[in-house]
Amino acid sequence: MSRSLRHGALAATALVFSIAGLSACSAGNNAQTLQVRPDNAATAVGSLKIQNLNVITQPDHEAEGPAVIAGTLFNDGPKREVLEKITLPGSNATVELKPAKGKGPLVVPAGGRVIIGGKDNASAVIENGRQVGADGSVQSVVFSFSETGDIQLGAAVVPATSFFESFGPSALPATKQPTPEASPSESAGEGSESPSADDSASPTDSASPADEDAAATH
Repeated sequence: MSRSLRHGALAATALVFSIAGLSACSAGNNAQTLQVRPDNAATAVGSLKIQNLNVITQPDHEAEGPAVIAGTLFNDGPKREVLEKITLPGSNATVELKPAKGKGPLVVPAGGRVIIGGKDNASAVIENGRQVGADGSVQSVVFSFSETGDIQLGAAVVPATSFFESFGPSALPATKQPTPEASPSESAGEGSESPSADDSASPTDSASPADEDAAATH
């Protein structure tokens, strides 16, 4: 192979690696760190993005207990956004919001994000999990923000199993059986009566057969 051909092949190879490197950089951190699942609800309105949204119910569909909303909120704007409330149209369910630490509003900082659901993250708990749709259905969810206003999208309703287990709700504790006030032996004791004075007389109080014979002789 001539020197010019070798130089051309090396240049082409370098160009391929250069383009591959630029492509990887252009993808940014979102492709790996956010781990977006294409089957989960996502939307963007203005500077706000909502991704990986799901409504997660009890792992056992017959179990009583709360459900939760899980998702990630991104704020690419210059101002913070306060998530004032979450509502579920078509139901009477109420959603209780709590920040990851302490009390107060759930704030999405400017240029930051907030994860809802999972350990040590903010939470959105639906008190009565049976008020959301059945597993496998789609539940409409409305996020109300202080600056952007309402954002509505549909979220898949899934049980807290497999991938969603660590993000799911806690089951209600089992109901304890009432403790009986008295044991059977105590109840039996309460039902019996104490012997009367007449019944408690000893056999010595009655006349013996010998005394009766002596009286007949006289």
